Amino acid sequence: MSTRRTGRRGNAPRRRSLGYWPYLLPGAVLVAAIVVLPLVQNVYYSFTFYRGIRPPEWIGLANWQHLMHDDRFWQSFTHSIAMIVAMVVVPTLLGLLLAAILFDVVGKKFGGRVASLLRAMFYVPQIIPIVVASIVIGWIARPEDGALNEVLGAVGLDGLQQNWLGDPHFALPTIMTVLIWVQIGYPVVIFMAALQRVDPELYEAAELDGANWWHRFRAITLAVIRPEIFVVVLTCTIAALKVFAPVYALTRGGPGTSTIVPSYYSYSEFFQSQQVGYGAAVSTALTVVIVVVAVGFLILQRFVERREA
Repeated sequence: MSTRRTGRRGNAPRRRSLGYWPYLLPGAVLVAAIVVLPLVQNVYYSFTFYRGIRPPEWIGLANWQHLMHDDRFWQSFTHSIAMIVAMVVVPTLLGLLLAAILFDVVGKKFGGRVASLLRAMFYVPQIIPIVVASIVIGWIARPEDGALNEVLGAVGLDGLQQNWLGDPHFALPTIMTVLIWVQIGYPVVIFMAALQRVDPELYEAAELDGANWWHRFRAITLAVIRPEIFVVVLTCTIAALKVFAPVYALTRGGPGTSTIVPSYYSYSEFFQSQQVGYGAAVSTALTVVIVVVAVGFLILQRFVERREA
């Protein structure tokens, strides 16, 4: 009897541990069906000639060889650098500054409610669907009767009126401005939440030592919220590399190819040119770049943390 009881008790933890696996199966099936299988299929199509009608024909590295010499592909990645400036560099720097001001200045002088209200106002563009925001911006930037040109004309700045989305020299900067407006609320919210971890006594001690706001911001704020800075930079960089909706809604990659980005180039090859195999090669190359960037950021973050430890 004692042997049987001991055996049952020994098997009980194993049964309990196995009991959790069924709860993971639905999520694993969804990930496999929505992410893994389409990714594998996309990689396969990148080595084929496929127009979406007849069965794909294996052509090896032909799509990739063409990709390496495709000027439009490289131009799209050049525009991705502009998107990184608009969605990562500018929002992160402004977000740091705004979060520090709201937390350290506005919150102390006017109270936490005022700071929270301003934080919510900065975050509102993140809530608006990007396609809806792009349509509204398209109305504002129309060359004939758009609100922007109307305002410039009303204040006597007629010389500054432009075809903001139809001129190759202004289309990309206009989209970048829209993305800055949309993106800036995200780092503000993340950084203000991170600032809650800062010990107020550190700021008080720094003030007693004669440190001004800038010195406190550089020596205390940046040091404490560095992990959140890495998170914001990484997530925003990935979003910038795969940006699609603003370009699709505002310019469709035009005028010409002045605003084309890799994700929209892949879409156009898939659905407009019906070059499914080549579009798959473009999207696979973009996936590889995103994975390399993400791994590089994680390695850099660990290196910084180990150096400071």
